[in-house]
Amino acid sequence: MKIIVDVMGGDSPCTTLAQGALHAATAYGVEILLVGDEQALEPVLKNAPASVSVWNAPSFVTMEDDHYAVRTTKADSSMVQALRLLAEGKGDAVVSAGNTGALITAATLYVKRIRGVRRAALAPILPTTTGTGALLIDCGANVECTPEYLLQFGIIGHFYAQKLMHKEIPSVGLLNVGTEDTKGDSLRLAAFDLLKKADEQGILRFIGNIEGRDVLSGQVDVIVADGFSGNVLLKSIEGTALFFLQEVKTALLSSYRSKLGALLAKKSLSKLKEKMNYRKVGGSPLVGIAAPVIKAHGSADAETMQSAIAQAIAYAKGEIISAIEQNIAAIKTTD
Repeated sequence: MKIIVDVMGGDSPCTTLAQGALHAATAYGVEILLVGDEQALEPVLKNAPASVSVWNAPSFVTMEDDHYAVRTTKADSSMVQALRLLAEGKGDAVVSAGNTGALITAATLYVKRIRGVRRAALAPILPTTTGTGALLIDCGANVECTPEYLLQFGIIGHFYAQKLMHKEIPSVGLLNVGTEDTKGDSLRLAAFDLLKKADEQGILRFIGNIEGRDVLSGQVDVIVADGFSGNVLLKSIEGTALFFLQEVKTALLSSYRSKLGALLAKKSLSKLKEKMNYRKVGGSPLVGIAAPVIKAHGSADAETMQSAIAQAIAYAKGEIISAIEQNIAAIKTTD
């Protein structure tokens, strides 16, 4: 298996991201094709295994670039070249920590969506108290949605949870301001009806609305949201986790007694910190695209990049794309 890694355009230097890719090549026994400035990558490549190669692409999409730049001024960027290589069959997946909007646009333009899928969506797995995780779809790819988009997200999420989360009959919930059937704006009300109908047809198992406070409880396997609401939810969870960990640290270091307690609870606290560590997740798959594309966190470091590559490997092996293609009739119920 060959993973194409766009090492340009993230917050970290390309050498840092390349180092994570090199670790992944060794740890997972895969080929890595680094797409980026070959000259800048020379220091890292000196000790690179034979399974790592470079595709020279010094131009890159910045975080400030408009997402349409991938078809105009940045059509030769590392991101676009990585996706073109994927579309040409020269790799099995792409990982990029670059501009999210540009990656979504470029993946749609050059790799294309699965036929019948109206919009690709970002779908990270959130930690839950049950330890099984919950898939959030969408979390930023589509700020404005139609009820039909949300229905497709639910169906795609259903297949994802089956193939990659090993849920035989995943439960699907709609993120809303209340659990009652009549809650929400016109978008949520219409999407609720479509998801309920899909449940009645046996396409998925829809359990109704779910509030933001319950998404980490493990009550539902797939959380359907428009990109705006999903992104606010995701960033709020990230911010709350950072706040909580900092407050716990402050409290445990506030006195000799608390420091002793921290020492006794060190192992348990380490497990908690690990569970909340986004670096271990790596990124979010762009589901609905015709080949595996993983959006790594913009502030990804070497550890995050290695985790994102592990996610790309799992996504490519999980046959989620073929499952969607084989069940395209269900996806097209929105036509």
